[in-house]
Amino acid sequence: MKHLHLECVGGASGDMVLGALVALGADLDALREALRVLPLDPFTITAEPARSRGITGTRVSVAVAGQPEAAEPAEPVSPVHDHHHHAHHAGHDHGHRHDHSHTHETHDHAPHRALSEIVQLLEGAGLPANVTARAVGIFCSLGHAEAKVHGVPVADIHFHEVGAADSILDITGACWALEQLGVASVSVGPIPLGHGAIRCAHGVYPNPAPATIELIQGLPVVQTDEPFELVTPTGAALLAGWRTVAAIPPGAVLVRAAYGVGRRELHHRPNVVRASLYDLAASAERDTCVVIECTLDDTTPELIGVLMEDVLAAGALDVTCTPVTMKKQRPGVVVSVLTEPERREVVIDRIFRGSTTFGVREYAVERTKLARAFETVATPYGPVRVKVGTWRGEVLTRSPEMADCQRVAAERGVAVRLVYEAARLAGG
Repeated sequence: MKHLHLECVGGASGDMVLGALVALGADLDALREALRVLPLDPFTITAEPARSRGITGTRVSVAVAGQPEAAEPAEPVSPVHDHHHHAHHAGHDHGHRHDHSHTHETHDHAPHRALSEIVQLLEGAGLPANVTARAVGIFCSLGHAEAKVHGVPVADIHFHEVGAADSILDITGACWALEQLGVASVSVGPIPLGHGAIRCAHGVYPNPAPATIELIQGLPVVQTDEPFELVTPTGAALLAGWRTVAAIPPGAVLVRAAYGVGRRELHHRPNVVRASLYDLAASAERDTCVVIECTLDDTTPELIGVLMEDVLAAGALDVTCTPVTMKKQRPGVVVSVLTEPERREVVIDRIFRGSTTFGVREYAVERTKLARAFETVATPYGPVRVKVGTWRGEVLTRSPEMADCQRVAAERGVAVRLVYEAARLAGG
């Protein structure tokens, strides 16, 4: 199995991510042929060497019906930057992707598709199941993000830039390349954020765009001094949708690394995405963790529940609460937190701040675990992630992610159990 780590040095967009995967070894000819099943106008996908501030990588371009990808990127509002960049540099995902989606009330003449149309197009194309599930998941994430930003039902969202044919090709092509490379898990480095405001087809938006902010919630970020849109909504949806683990798994062996190159020249950093491919076959199945415990007899159950949630949010691996009888026959609980050594300090801080304890016990433990990876499976109700546990090369456990099952069940109006069972059987 393989692990993919993405580092958004200069940002991320659909074409940059696709370029990085092609540079990493995804077969471009096979990708073109695989995407021919999509009911779109004739298209071409080309890859060429490109450089950004001394780093060489691959730039991918898509042309549909002989027309190159849309002309203009989202630009900084500052007239100085407009003058310098607007006419001379195509951006990450190009103009139609930065327009974002619109509702039925928007009177725009750009080509547009409803989210349901895109899902139907993808599900009816006959692509591999995992590719379809991932691509559908990306578009659904974009749709829900735009719906939240605009305050409308997701059914009212129409895509006139992300729904354009070249964007469908970027997203679906990236999902196909991920599958061809044999990637079982994905981690994402800190996401760089631009500053100021950007000019899109619908006016001036804060930078990053509102949809991008919705999509990257929960991911690590770093503020930059670049006044450009560094991560587009499409790029954000790919990063958030693919990310399955927080970091490169311990013991993973680096196989190769490659770069996808954007079109804009940034002020202080290369405009590239670095994709690094790791082999998980040699990953360690044992690691060292720390158990941190405290015993409580004067903290309310409600606060103990909050404490358990808080330490998990701080990065703890697990937390349990065990009833005990304490001195003076008082009923109490032992709160036990399992965490990685590097998160010890933050976990102890959360325990002290969230409970009445005067001290904690801690000790190192050795953990033996199944090799873990996530895959996205297609169900009749929608895409669901499944956690796969492997022991000595043999898959022993497959567990659908309950959060995905609950979300899909709510969207489709069915019982969670139906989605869970469908996802469990889909991966068998």
